[in-house]
Amino acid sequence: MGNSKIYSKIIYSRKLEQELQAYINNYPKGKVFLATEETVDKLWVANLDNFLAENSIKKVVVPAGEHNKKIGSVETIWQFLSENEGDRKSLLINIGGGMLTDLAGFAASTFKRGIDFLNVPTTLLSQVDASVGGKTGFNFNGLKNEIGVFKEPVAVLINTDFLKTIDRNNFISGFAEMIKHGLIHSPEHLAELKDFDFDTIDYDLLQEIIRHSVNVKEYFVANDLTENNIRKALNFGHTVGHAFESLAMKQNRPVLHGYAVAYAMIAELFLSVKMCGFPQADCDELTNWMLDIYGKFEIEESDFEALYQLMTHDKKNESGRINFTLLPKVGEIAINQNCSKELILEALKFYKSL
Repeated sequence: MGNSKIYSKIIYSRKLEQELQAYINNYPKGKVFLATEETVDKLWVANLDNFLAENSIKKVVVPAGEHNKKIGSVETIWQFLSENEGDRKSLLINIGGGMLTDLAGFAASTFKRGIDFLNVPTTLLSQVDASVGGKTGFNFNGLKNEIGVFKEPVAVLINTDFLKTIDRNNFISGFAEMIKHGLIHSPEHLAELKDFDFDTIDYDLLQEIIRHSVNVKEYFVANDLTENNIRKALNFGHTVGHAFESLAMKQNRPVLHGYAVAYAMIAELFLSVKMCGFPQADCDELTNWMLDIYGKFEIEESDFEALYQLMTHDKKNESGRINFTLLPKVGEIAINQNCSKELILEALKFYKSL
């Protein structure tokens, strides 16, 4: 699949209704549906009531929050589509953060063996990450995104106006995925992120920065749709990150996904120094910068074994070895790096000591 086809699906727009209308016109009246979650429904979707009525679009609202990213919420959407006579020519518009677009994307991908869906991501995290690349799914058995399929949306509409209502924590959670994109592929992107001013956000400039970030993700996705080789670059910060996230959930102190990734990138930069010769000075500078933004995830030595075991469950592992994506330098990747248990524990000890 060439880049052009994938790029054409991402629309950067400040005119949401106009862009949606262009897509809706391709589907039979009464066969276009909308899925959202409670918070976004109150903040944004309520303003679209006239637009929805004019286009005969019915909506389904699922409860907000990561703990609702489960089969029950998928069933709610299936039930809704079924009761409203959704068929194979239907379109499901998903408006929400990554939890919602993952979940509703999965529901659409499996309903009647798959109907079209269109994502309108409303958080920074979902704009730069979750809505791009065709991953859908939900959490199962206490494991994140354990069930899912690869299915591309017909389009992703990115509109930074949505970001005006997200709180600072959620904003900088999304920012972590942008930092990751800079680290794995683009020193220029990383440089513009270091200059970013969180206190006076310029939303037009932000739309351009998001475009640069999404271009990085698109590069990897376009060249490796089903994650057989270089798309694994996008897992930088995620092997340790998912373990931090799962541990935090088990200990009843949940952390936002981007924060977990930021904490983990620090540990995985340590591994990059040890395994791939990543420059120590760059590691120190990046560590301090990320600590300033994200603070630190407190772990005890007694958590190390649990964290290690969580890493062994990671979907990206093969033949029982824990697979990391590490960096020889900023902008360069080394995939399928198998670190010993000793080294992984050393990285956790390093992180704890910061």
